Amino acid sequence: MAAASGVVVPLAGAGKVGPFLRRSSSSRLSSVPGNSTGLAASRRLAIRRSPRCEVRVDLEEKSSSASSVSALEQFKISTDRYMKERSSIAVIGLSVHTAPVEMREKLAVPEAQWPRAIGELCCLNHIEEAAVLSTCNRMEIYVVALSWNRGIREVMDWMAKTSGISVEELREHLFVLRDSDATRHLFEVSAGLDSLVLGEGQILAQVKQVVRVGQGSKGLGKNIDRMFKDAITAGKRVRSETNIASGAVSVSSAAVELALMKLPKSHSSSARMLVIGAGKMGKLVIKHLAAKGCKTVVVVNRSVERVDAIREELKDIEIIYRPFSEMLSSAAEADVVFTSTASEAPLFLKEQVEALPPANEEVGGVRLFVDISVPRNVGSCVANLEQARVYNVDDLKEVVEANKEDRLRKAMEAQSIITQELNRFSAWRDSLETVPTIKKLRSYADRVRASELEKCLQKIGDEALTKKMKKAIEELSTGIVNKLLHGPLQHLRCDGTDSRTLDETLENMHALNRMFSLDTEKAIVEQKIKAKVEKTQG
Repeated sequence: MAAASGVVVPLAGAGKVGPFLRRSSSSRLSSVPGNSTGLAASRRLAIRRSPRCEVRVDLEEKSSSASSVSALEQFKISTDRYMKERSSIAVIGLSVHTAPVEMREKLAVPEAQWPRAIGELCCLNHIEEAAVLSTCNRMEIYVVALSWNRGIREVMDWMAKTSGISVEELREHLFVLRDSDATRHLFEVSAGLDSLVLGEGQILAQVKQVVRVGQGSKGLGKNIDRMFKDAITAGKRVRSETNIASGAVSVSSAAVELALMKLPKSHSSSARMLVIGAGKMGKLVIKHLAAKGCKTVVVVNRSVERVDAIREELKDIEIIYRPFSEMLSSAAEADVVFTSTASEAPLFLKEQVEALPPANEEVGGVRLFVDISVPRNVGSCVANLEQARVYNVDDLKEVVEANKEDRLRKAMEAQSIITQELNRFSAWRDSLETVPTIKKLRSYADRVRASELEKCLQKIGDEALTKKMKKAIEELSTGIVNKLLHGPLQHLRCDGTDSRTLDETLENMHALNRMFSLDTEKAIVEQKIKAKVEKTQG
């Protein structure tokens, strides 16, 4: 991607590669807001590169006068600036491609806490809508921001506060995408194009879950809701219209492949397998173990019901249930331990694993822990033990890199579908821009028509007109207004069915606002500000 036009000055003191951004063609500004304290000039531009893109980062220095004004007061007095461009859709996050598991687990938000997180994000001064997508491979926050710079800064501060990681450290791993780039990213995520394992199906179910959980939250507004639903459509189309899912593996199957790669080939089939957790990931691990010829697996879970359900479905493998109270004793009898629970605290600590007897000599006397949970179920210190080898989701790259060329070819097949769905969503969102003006113009025209009609009927007199005549006159006035409005309203259409660009349509909208003194933009922004102020003060 070419660098943005304009003068480019390296960021002082920037030694490492920072977060990456895509510059959106639909946005006037694409920047990571930040504090440029120490820079001589009031504004510096920097190029930050990543394997995915290259973009100009616009950093503004905070003035001493601005710092003395509260964020809410700045928000209330900034109406004029917010009227210049519409609210931005943005995604701020990190993934297996940009951050290690040690950082991702600190930022992970359990599904049960998504509504709380959405509520907190929407209480930020410049955030109108929000959604959280938190999985073992990514933690991404999607927002509609009234102010791009301040909104992103507020979300970054929220992430730092909830994770205990400084903003400076987060910047080294975060990516921020805006408008069409943010939307494309979500569509690619839903289609499995951004997954560690290309085309894996579990991410589509996780995107669906964001919508289900968010239905009861006011924070999942019309923009975010529509974007996620269109992303689900894109994900379904990619899987049904391309061969991206053929032969695709999941994180669970990659975990099984990794374990078998690390075991001696002559004894991989006889290794004793233990699975901790019988959720979706655990079930898939058992399924892929069975497909690889494993005959027996021990499953530790809090309840026996889930294990019984898996046992009913998978008839080709013997599944032995153990309660959580027998987890350590079960691990003592296993050569390979897969962990896939939602526990926020480690299940295996160094001293516990150190006390376990060695694994079978047939597999080298070393016990393998394959941890596909985020937060991790196996303490990081366990990796320091000679009798244990620990692998987490980041280590699965070794498995998936084997088919890199095939992955790229399949991804290219899916991009045309992604683009079609992106254009459809963009047209829908663009159409929202002119809806308030259309409503106000129609309302204005109807008021004028009703007023003039009343004057006309008063001059003629009620006794001189029959009901049929009154109806005919009223229909005549309505017809004249509709005919006169047809041309202007046609030039406000922004649904992708004509050749007009969004900028041309918006220019028409601004012209009509000036001609008829509609003040649409100001009214909308003032309404948003009032709602945010009331929510903050309440």
